[in-house]
Amino acid sequence: MTRELTIQQVAEATGLSVHALRYYEKVGLLAPIQRAANGHRRYSVEDVAWLEFLVRLRTTGMSIQQVLAFANLVRENPHDVRERRLLLEAHRDKVKQNLEELAHHLQVIELKIEHYQELEAKGESDRNCIFWNDYLKQALESEA
Repeated sequence: MTRELTIQQVAEATGLSVHALRYYEKVGLLAPIQRAANGHRRYSVEDVAWLEFLVRLRTTGMSIQQVLAFANLVRENPHDVRERRLLLEAHRDKVKQNLEELAHHLQVIELKIEHYQELEAKGESDRNCIFWNDYLKQALESEA
């Protein structure tokens, strides 16, 4: 027997709001959810696994439209995975690019923290940010 979950239980399990779950079903990100005799939604374990994947796609920056395109590909032609793979590869490449950009931004933040630590140790202030640009250039060049 398959375990059925209420919308509240699925919201807690996925981190999505009840409103978002209803919206996901309404726009077609989810196939129509089974209903109990009283009309309340009853989600399967498979529905939750699908939602968890959709949440990962959204969390990594995939738009609702792209996620919907992916969901439609899954439903319309479950045996043809090529287009789904291509869509996910393109998204993966964007995520990797974002990670590289974030890593660079983090590096600059770390350098600014080091700069402030040096100023604190010397008892100096950071009155003129022109010197920060020189500091940043030297720090990045020394790491290269």
